[in-house]
Amino acid sequence: MSDKPPPDPFEQLPKQIQELLKGSNVKSFYSPPIPATGAATEDVADETDEKHQTTLRRIREFNLKPREIRDYLDRFVIQQAEAKKVLSVAICDHYNHVRQCLEDQALRERDYAKQNILLLGPTGVGKTYLMRCIAKLIGVPFVKADATKFSETGYVGGDVEDLVRDLVKAADSDVELAQYGIIYIDEIDKIASAAGNVVGRDVSGRGVQINLLKLMEETDVNLHSQTDIAGQIQALMDFQRRSRPHKSTINTRHILFIVSGAFDKLTEQIKRRVQSGQVGFASTGRDRPADDTALLQLAQSRDFIDYGMEPEFVGRLPVRVACQALTAGDLEKILLTSEGSILQQYRADFSGYGIDFEITPEAVREIAGQAQAENTGARGLMTVLERVLRDFKFELPSTAIKSFKIDRATVAQPSETLRTLLRQNAAQQRDVLKADVAAFAARFQKEYGFELAFEDSAIERLIELSLAADKTIRALCEEKFRDFHHGLKLIARDGEPRRFAITRDVVDAPDKVLSRWVVESFRRAAGGSA
Repeated sequence: MSDKPPPDPFEQLPKQIQELLKGSNVKSFYSPPIPATGAATEDVADETDEKHQTTLRRIREFNLKPREIRDYLDRFVIQQAEAKKVLSVAICDHYNHVRQCLEDQALRERDYAKQNILLLGPTGVGKTYLMRCIAKLIGVPFVKADATKFSETGYVGGDVEDLVRDLVKAADSDVELAQYGIIYIDEIDKIASAAGNVVGRDVSGRGVQINLLKLMEETDVNLHSQTDIAGQIQALMDFQRRSRPHKSTINTRHILFIVSGAFDKLTEQIKRRVQSGQVGFASTGRDRPADDTALLQLAQSRDFIDYGMEPEFVGRLPVRVACQALTAGDLEKILLTSEGSILQQYRADFSGYGIDFEITPEAVREIAGQAQAENTGARGLMTVLERVLRDFKFELPSTAIKSFKIDRATVAQPSETLRTLLRQNAAQQRDVLKADVAAFAARFQKEYGFELAFEDSAIERLIELSLAADKTIRALCEEKFRDFHHGLKLIARDGEPRRFAITRDVVDAPDKVLSRWVVESFRRAAGGSA
């Protein structure tokens, strides 16, 4: 029996392909696998099986009611009662369906009318945030993507089937579990076909919709994309090694799709339709919607089709719900009561420097009012807070200030309020700058072994220069004493003291003074040798 090792399959590939794959992780698929010990193999298998069983147990034990899911969402998202209701029912229905399919395999093959959902409404009202919160709660595999990343061919952008493959990855490659997952697609309105576009190919609009509707209805998706070289090679190696074949496709029959979009111009179409229906006798008894958000609640399939969505695609989204625009009062509640409030993020940012702040009700009201004027929903809150607190976040970490107050005046004139705060704490600031000088001296001694003993006059001079140049003590000292250690090594070569007094003169002309010290050191050395 020969001891010669088996040939490496990678080396048997054509040279052109080897060059193409060189430097990637694909070669590892070709290299003969290193035999694992029986214990190691069993540990990996046990860990995978345990995760699978934990997920299945969570699904089988699912007992949440729609109202309970709604209450969970209320902790994070303000308003959108109808959207919460629709999503809560959809999640419960989906979980129950998954559980029934797991308990009775025969149910998998039955027709299942999925309640695919379309969320529409202005930007920043919480459509995506609702799904993020649900993703924390649900136990089935979940993926999110923006519709704008896809193209019809998959060469210009992503392939829509990658959504399903990502779902399999989210399920730790468990195809049986992934086929009951949830796919959320945002910015769906951005792939509407351009009106009157009858010339050429619309690779980012109509084609993507057609490919998506296949997924939303039922189709078998290959687990390895044609452009996924690593996946194709792995499948080939599995075949060559005669290993147990893996399932190569996944069916989308039981995957729930939830899509969302702002549909900015849709209200104009609905308004024209509603107004045309209110002419003459038809106008009697009809109530005109108060705002654009109310108009979205009147959206019909025809409106989406006129907007540029394919009729078949619209038909795959039978459940539709319009999210409400947020008022200033809603934005105020988001700041004060939402567990995911951006205000809490700013508190965490300041706490990283040991700083806390108090905010008055009047300031919250002013921030909410300015945010509403931004016309970007809850995202406007961050725009306003960043404008108000940006300079505070820049200046205060380098000061002795550990708390401050945000009132209405702060929101109206943040720069003036900050200057006043800094003037009021000027005395404490000098203590901070003195500590910064000591910190630099400690770092210098640790790195180079020389002690820089800063006299009071030198410290005061550094503080003056720091305030005048609007530069930190650290940056100022590193600039002035950048090459100081080289000269000190020359001076201390014969065991002379490694402690040096830093006076005001040294601060003003460090290179000149250091050169004088070096010359005097050499003169002393020369005199001693004579």
